[in-house]
Amino acid sequence: MGVNRNRIVVKVGTSTLTNELGNSNLRTVEELSLTLSDIQNKGYEIILVSSGAIAIGAQKMHLAEKPTELRMKQAAAAVGQCENMFLYDKFFGYYNKTVAQILLNADDIGDEEKKENLANTFEALLEQGIIPIVNENDSVSYKEIESDEKIFGDNDMLSAVVAVLCRADKLVILSDIDGFYDKDPRLWKTAKLMKRIELIDETTYALAGGAGSRRGTGGMRTKLQAADIATAQGIDVIVTNGKDPRILYDIVDGKETGTLFAAKKV
Repeated sequence: MGVNRNRIVVKVGTSTLTNELGNSNLRTVEELSLTLSDIQNKGYEIILVSSGAIAIGAQKMHLAEKPTELRMKQAAAAVGQCENMFLYDKFFGYYNKTVAQILLNADDIGDEEKKENLANTFEALLEQGIIPIVNENDSVSYKEIESDEKIFGDNDMLSAVVAVLCRADKLVILSDIDGFYDKDPRLWKTAKLMKRIELIDETTYALAGGAGSRRGTGGMRTKLQAADIATAQGIDVIVTNGKDPRILYDIVDGKETGTLFAAKKV
């Protein structure tokens, strides 16, 4: 089965959703909700993959520092996810949109029966004009938040899996960087933005570097892995800066922004 030409998965990371103090970035959440609501009004189907639960939960619990103990991470995730969904429900509600929460872990994706049920759930929600909001189920799954080699990498990989599962036309990864560079722009002033990448190979991965931002866990490598998965299934992937969510208008209008990882023909 081919992709749905009017279906877009948008992934937003912790560094975009929170400010330097670790609190929710209310302006960004509101602008993201407005922009996605408006794009849906243009006839697009929207799926939002959202991170940030642990960081926001830790702040709301008034923890002195980011938790390191598993049970405290999971407690923070439970609190933060509640806060995230409250804000999304509030802001999307301003624009007469209904949202739904879907929490996943790796086992849900690996089991064929669960995967089919998930796909059917997404289809039912989208048919009703509801915007699914997806996150890793950190309050239950220990593998993701304890593993050194994360499965989903601040949900970059999760967004690709969701895009494939839902047969989306585009996956947009909103980051705290303008796109994929030939070297780390935070370290090299001469770094150049690569606007289009047709092939993801060992050379591309070598350029990706390692860790992500201070508040997020997804580096450029996880974004490359996500693009690798999605483009192989005929899905265009755009990595761009999420500081101003209105950049999504440019993407749906076909304007050049960030880095486009071109879909392979399937």
